[in-house]
Amino acid sequence: MDERQAWWMNWPKAKRDHDTVCVSCHTALPYAMGRASLREMMGDRAETQQEQQMLAYVTKRVNGWVDMEPFYGEKSGPRKSAESRVAEAVLNALILARYDSLNQTMSPTTKKAFDNMWALQFTTGENRGGWEWLNFHYAPWEGDTSSYYGAALAELAVSYTPKSYKKSPGIKTNLSALNGYLQRNYEAQPLLNKVIVLWASSRMPAVLTKDKKRALIAEIEQKQQPDGGWSVATMGNWKRRDNTPIDTHEDGYATALSLLALHSSGLSKNAPQIKHGVAWLMANQEADTGKWAALSLNKDRPPASDPALFMSDAATGFAVLAIQATQ
Repeated sequence: MDERQAWWMNWPKAKRDHDTVCVSCHTALPYAMGRASLREMMGDRAETQQEQQMLAYVTKRVNGWVDMEPFYGEKSGPRKSAESRVAEAVLNALILARYDSLNQTMSPTTKKAFDNMWALQFTTGENRGGWEWLNFHYAPWEGDTSSYYGAALAELAVSYTPKSYKKSPGIKTNLSALNGYLQRNYEAQPLLNKVIVLWASSRMPAVLTKDKKRALIAEIEQKQQPDGGWSVATMGNWKRRDNTPIDTHEDGYATALSLLALHSSGLSKNAPQIKHGVAWLMANQEADTGKWAALSLNKDRPPASDPALFMSDAATGFAVLAIQATQ
């Protein structure tokens, strides 16, 4: 994990203005979510050099928000400046809230990150309560259904904040609008997006009714394969841009997220579904690299290409988080 995060922060394509680095859904976010859990399992409280550098980049961009350029400009396509601004704001808030939660606090920088996020939330129209999201037509993080994914991440970010923050008057209004957006658009979502909502709803129960939660848990359980894993290919109606078939084999990304969602929804660590899924993760970590594999939903990418590892970066970060959560 440290090696991949270091690679990402030094990859020329990830560099951004003011000597900062892009915060990515596929590499930086899973790293931030999972690395602290790995340290906890190992009994190591000290942040790694890679964590410190990542947090420094995020903090710098949050505190200098008005002076920072968007991750992508209009030369990348229509609306890309606005879309990338939103994606960054949500990811910044989630990463900082995750780290603050370890100390049961909320720093001024984290509060500012949330202020940046809420300021971009739609307040009117059919998408009120949600956000515009980066869309390069690349599933699952930058695709046509990814606005909902981004809103689910925002809900997850809020779930890591103190109760006093959630109950403050202005935030209650923002959160109510967000919950309304997630509820109104829930039925049209691929299962993969619903899994994120179920995970977030463990600490934010207003999103799902009891009946919808029960039905979603059953649907996720039905997707579990005989060997204990889940496949991201079965969690949406995906189609690759190069028209190659998508591998339906179980993968670390779908398995980790399913375990996080099911366990957080109330399934005991001793439940057969959880034990079977964790056993799959333990049996399918690559011995030579330490990663869990997952393949692109968009292209049959050459294994040696830079983007080929992005899904595996996500799988690895969330796999660590899932294992820690279910112990």
